[in-house]
Amino acid sequence: MKKLLLFALGLGLTIHTGWTQTGSIKKSPMLSEGTPQSVGISAERLKKLDAMLEESVNNGEIPGLVALVARNGKIVYHAAKGFADVEGGKKMSHDAIFRIASQTKAITSTAVMMLWEEGRFRLDDPISKWIPEFKNPQVIRNFRYADTSYTTVPADKEITIRHLLTHTSGLGYGVIDGDERIRMIYQKAGIVDLYTTENISIEENIKKLAKLPLHHSPGEKYTYSEGLDVLGYFVEIISGMPFDQFLRKRLFDPLGMNDTWFYLPDAKANRLVKVQRKVDGQWENFPVTFYDPQYPITGNKRFFSGGAGLSSTAKDYATFLQMYLNGGELNGVRILSRSTVETIMKNQVGDLWSGAKHYGLAFGVVTEAGVAEGGIGSEGTFDWGGYFNTQYFADPQEKVIGILLKQTSQTSGDQTGWRFRQMVFTLLDD
Repeated sequence: MKKLLLFALGLGLTIHTGWTQTGSIKKSPMLSEGTPQSVGISAERLKKLDAMLEESVNNGEIPGLVALVARNGKIVYHAAKGFADVEGGKKMSHDAIFRIASQTKAITSTAVMMLWEEGRFRLDDPISKWIPEFKNPQVIRNFRYADTSYTTVPADKEITIRHLLTHTSGLGYGVIDGDERIRMIYQKAGIVDLYTTENISIEENIKKLAKLPLHHSPGEKYTYSEGLDVLGYFVEIISGMPFDQFLRKRLFDPLGMNDTWFYLPDAKANRLVKVQRKVDGQWENFPVTFYDPQYPITGNKRFFSGGAGLSSTAKDYATFLQMYLNGGELNGVRILSRSTVETIMKNQVGDLWSGAKHYGLAFGVVTEAGVAEGGIGSEGTFDWGGYFNTQYFADPQEKVIGILLKQTSQTSGDQTGWRFRQMVFTLLDD
């Protein structure tokens, strides 16, 4: 046998294994459909999960949804239920496109780490090295409600790239900020917090943001912020490309994420799900408030929010998560090294978060305490969600992905998020 193997190697013959080889790179398959039984998922329990989601739509908890479950790279459940537009009578489809809002953050963080792998910067470099407006940051001290004037004190350190990735920079989040003073200051300054159809660039927005006071000195607390919007502009500076073009060229096209966009091409616009709310027991389309629900179809299409701007499908986002479960590679395309993925998943904020999860460089990550809590996955499961009621999680130990996309605002009573996740982990049957 040994002589036969040496003979085969000498002739340059290929000995096939479970992986396809492209040069020396392992080529994992793209996500594809499979039977539940083929990947250790209980078909009977999957029916119970499906019934729960069906009931949630039928009883008016939500107007519609798309849900996806995958294991070992095989999609075993992909359901579309209810309506994408109740008022218009449009039913939900599997390829429906949703505003994923803060699910954009993990994609922006990935872009940052792709450039970090090229040796362009260190994570603890000050952002002022590239955006000088952030030099000498100030922390809010006193605030006068009558005219929104305020006083500040110098922060004890500069904001770093790591601070921006981990929401420890001290920056705020404008209209969704927990501090009314910061909301008022951002509004007066004209900061764009979520979506806009106006004629503004991320460069203009971030340079205005840099002049405003911080909640606290960098690294002192975890404060959910516009740090990833800053990093979207940072990617433009480092790469020399508009942020949307960088993502298209370096991430979306290589992974086949053809339905993920800041602004939808005309041919895809009719697949966008309406943002909906319930009024007097009836679902209606959400009106224009501090954001325009017509985003990402109309407007000037210049603003690429790294914290909240993308729209996508369940299949596209599952593709992105599968790349992470594979250690940074999919279909022979290596986006990140395995060691970089490991760094991203490590606790980056110390005890500023505690309990069921820690926070890494792009995700919330389930801890040992989270496993004991139950229903949220194995230790190391990573997750996040979006402003318009979208959720995802991926478990590296069980190789499971769960995605639940809805599109609602200012509603209550929706229990599908926790129920879906809890039930997904009861599907394991191996």
